[in-house]
Formats: sequence, structure tokens, C-alpha cells
Amino acid sequence: MIEYLWKAAFVFYYQTSTQAEARQSKRLQLILEGKSSSVAPGIPRSATLPKLTPQERKPVNLSH
Repeated sequence: MIEYLWKAAFVFYYQTSTQAEARQSKRLQLILEGKSSSVAPGIPRSATLPKLTPQERKPVNLSH
């Protein structure tokens, strides 16, 4: 799950971005609070908003 979260963060931000780290930390906190069922579906959904190409969205698709 953690690897998936990092891949997803890098879809939206550069790998060296502090924003990617903040996104990752927020998602991990939600998982630790028992809210993982809202975290996982929200990631691919958020990839539709910036109109990413299918190739750009590949790391966040749950079915790949």
C-alpha cells in the first residue's frame, strides 16, 4: 500500500517535491486512522481532475 501511495504522489508532483511528501503523509495518516477505504478509491478519482493521459494515470489505476 505504501508503494502505491508513493507512485500516486509522483503522478501529481515531482519526486523531490515536498508536496509529494505532504500528500503521502496525509494519506498514511488516514490509513493509520482506519480510513483506508476512503483513501484508495480517492487516488484514481483525483487523477481524472487534471485530465491526465491514460499513460500518466497508469500508476494510480487500481486495476493495473
